[in-house]
Amino acid sequence: MDIKPILSTLSRHRIAASLIVLEIALACAVLCNALFLAASRMELMRMDSGVDETAVASITLNDCDTCSAVDLNSRWLQQLRGQAGVQAAGVANAVPFGQRAGVAGITLDAEGKHHGGVPHFYTLDADAVATLQLKPVQGRMFDAADYQPITNYLPENAQVWITQAFAEHLWPGESALGKSFWMGSYHYTVAGVLAHFARPDPGRSENGIAGAQWSVIVPVTTNAQSGTYVLRANPGDLTRIVRDAIAAAPKVTPEAILSGDYSMPLLQLRDAYFRQDRAMTRLLLGVCVTMLLVTALGIIGLASFWVQQRTKQIGIRRALGATRRQIIGYFQTENFLLTSIGIVIGMLLAYSGNQLLMHYFEIPRLPLYYLPVGAVLLWLLGQAAVIGPALRAAAIPPIVATRSA
Repeated sequence: MDIKPILSTLSRHRIAASLIVLEIALACAVLCNALFLAASRMELMRMDSGVDETAVASITLNDCDTCSAVDLNSRWLQQLRGQAGVQAAGVANAVPFGQRAGVAGITLDAEGKHHGGVPHFYTLDADAVATLQLKPVQGRMFDAADYQPITNYLPENAQVWITQAFAEHLWPGESALGKSFWMGSYHYTVAGVLAHFARPDPGRSENGIAGAQWSVIVPVTTNAQSGTYVLRANPGDLTRIVRDAIAAAPKVTPEAILSGDYSMPLLQLRDAYFRQDRAMTRLLLGVCVTMLLVTALGIIGLASFWVQQRTKQIGIRRALGATRRQIIGYFQTENFLLTSIGIVIGMLLAYSGNQLLMHYFEIPRLPLYYLPVGAVLLWLLGQAAVIGPALRAAAIPPIVATRSA
C-alpha cells in the first residue's frame, strides 16, 4: 500500500497523531521496565536457598545479656533433641530468609585495597552443618580442626565455604579453592564451594538482587554463639515440633524472649520474607495491564474518531473501486506507523528510565531483549485495537458515505 496518502492525512491531524504516539511511547517505556522488574522479583522468589526448606525450621531467641552461651545451648539443644520427631539440631547465627546476623565487606588483599563485595557471614557448628545437610560441590567437608571459637565477631583465621555465585563474582572463570580473602585483619581461605546458600536478606541486601547468594559459611564451635537453633524433621512433623518448642520456651529459658517472627519452618520464613515482593509483583503486573488497556482504548478512540471524520474520503475510495480489505489495510498501516514511531521513542525512554532507576534505586540494567518484547506486544495490541474501527469503516456503503458528506 502507498503510504503517501496516509502520511498526508496524518500531517493534517498532527495533534491527535502526536498524542497517540506519546501515549504509545509512555506505554512502551513503562511496560519494558515494569515487566523487567516483575520478572526479576519472580525469579528472586523462585531462588534456590540451598536448604531443604520443607524439613528444616529455625528457633530464634532475642538477645539475652545475662545468658551464658554454654548454658543456653545446653538447655535448648536438649529440649529440641528430646522432642519426638526431631532428627537433628544445631547452633547457627542465622538461616536463609531469617534474621540477618553477620554482614561485612571483604577485600582480596591483606592491605584492603581490592574490594570484593559485601557477603553475609554464616557461623555454623558441626551439628548445624549436618542439620542443614550442606555439602560442597567443590572442595572438601569441614573437619574437626576447622571448627574454632569466635574472637569478637568471627574466627581470626579460618577455612570457609562460599557459594558459586560469590566465587564467580570474586574470581571470574577461576577456581576459588585455596583462594584467600580478608575482612580487616581476619583472614579466610576457601575450602569448599556450595552450589547455593541464600542470604537471610536475598532481595534487600546491600548488593541488591545480584548478591542474593553472596554467602560465606564459617565453621565455629558449638558454644561460640547461642540464640539461633536449626532443626530437621519430617515435613509432616515440622509444624507440630515448632509449635511445641515455642510453647516450651518459657520453661526452657524464662530469662530469654523467643522471637515469634523468626521461629518457624523455613518455608514459612520464605513466605513471610517475600510477602512484600509478591505484592510488588502484582502491582507491577497491574500497571502493565492498565497501561496496555489505556493504550488500546486510546487507539480505538482515535481510530473511531478518524472513521467519522473521513466518511467522505472512505466513500470516495469505495466508489473508485477500493475493496473492504484495502480500507482495513489503510487503517492498519496508519496505526502501524504511529505505533512504530511511539515504540522507537518509548525504547529511548525505557532505557533512560532504567538508567535513573539504576542510579537511585540500584536496579539492575534492563536487558535489551525486553525492548523487542515490549515492541511486539504494542504492535499486536495496536493492530488488534484498530481492527474494530477499521471494520466499521470498511462496512460503510459508498452511496451512504458520499451523501453524508
